[in-house]
Amino acid sequence: MADTPLRDFSASTDMAEHRFPCESCGSDLRFEPDAGQLTCDHCGNTQIIEGSGFRLHPIREMDLKSGLAADLPDAEMTQARVTSCPNCAAQIAFEGVDHATECPFCATPVVTDTGLLQQIKPQAVLPFAMTEEVARDALSDWLGRRWFAPNGLQKYARKGRRMDGIYVPYWTFDAQTKSNYVGERGTVYYETQTVMRDGKRHQIRVAKVRWTRARGRVARFFDDVLVLASVSLPKKYTDALEPWDLSALEPYAPEFLAGFRAEAYAVPLEDGFAQASGYMDRMIERDVKFDIGGDRQRVHDIQTKASGLTFKHVLLPVWLAAYKYRGRTFRFVVNGRTGRVQGERPYSAVKIFFAVVLAVLIAAAVGYGAALNQ
Repeated sequence: MADTPLRDFSASTDMAEHRFPCESCGSDLRFEPDAGQLTCDHCGNTQIIEGSGFRLHPIREMDLKSGLAADLPDAEMTQARVTSCPNCAAQIAFEGVDHATECPFCATPVVTDTGLLQQIKPQAVLPFAMTEEVARDALSDWLGRRWFAPNGLQKYARKGRRMDGIYVPYWTFDAQTKSNYVGERGTVYYETQTVMRDGKRHQIRVAKVRWTRARGRVARFFDDVLVLASVSLPKKYTDALEPWDLSALEPYAPEFLAGFRAEAYAVPLEDGFAQASGYMDRMIERDVKFDIGGDRQRVHDIQTKASGLTFKHVLLPVWLAAYKYRGRTFRFVVNGRTGRVQGERPYSAVKIFFAVVLAVLIAAAVGYGAALNQ
């Protein structure tokens, strides 16, 4: 990738909850995923989110060089009051005069004691499309398909504490790349050789590779390379929630967050860009090998120039469940658009014991039957 100057850009994760008063009764409105609008649970009043679904305000791409240099306009920055969870190290934000809450990632009580952090505002949000009830059913079905999961945990998940709807932070990166490469194209051919085996001569075909120099240029436009900007959840779980329909992103409006929580990024912009650059480099190398052609390829050097480097801070919807069951904490995540579930795989010692006993009994029965037939 093209050389881009980097400097420290301090960031840490926070959790904020957004509230909007009902114009009719003053109660809190919440964003209703299945209706795509704000709803008041107290009086039933509904409110359309202005501009949603129509892209009246295009999603802004931010200049990456300015972001890495911490030279963005003040209007693109915000501040949050946070503290660290003593159990899982997640950074939790507080609003107003609140000084205590519960960590949504591990259900540990948290008390505030830290100051303000400056962060880049989100440019886009992918709204929730499924309700908590639907997400809970998806989690229960997922646990039900895992035979070794404790029965009590499945019942607890269905009837236990509410799930948290959380917008998880991501970075997206765009880049136009042009790459010059030098390598070799390998063409496989076969030679017949005679070898001695068991005192006899045998003819065998041996594969050989004829290498020829190759050079050329490839170009690729990278659109919305997605990088997780949170450290509160295991990356293997959030990666498994993909794919995300980024074509449905909406320009950021706080109304989409009404009744939900939004985690701020813990992965700084430069670290996110480093991850995106690694992904781009791998895709470019794949393009180079395809361009070289032949049966095999050797890549000696790739020189890439990148232009039009931009980024976005986006929020993606996740239903999160953190259950403490028999002294252990189990965490599960549900894609708030598709219902795809990932999480820690709990095991029941009792079920495993009986499964082992059953396997031994079956093996013994098979062995006994085989002995009778002899």
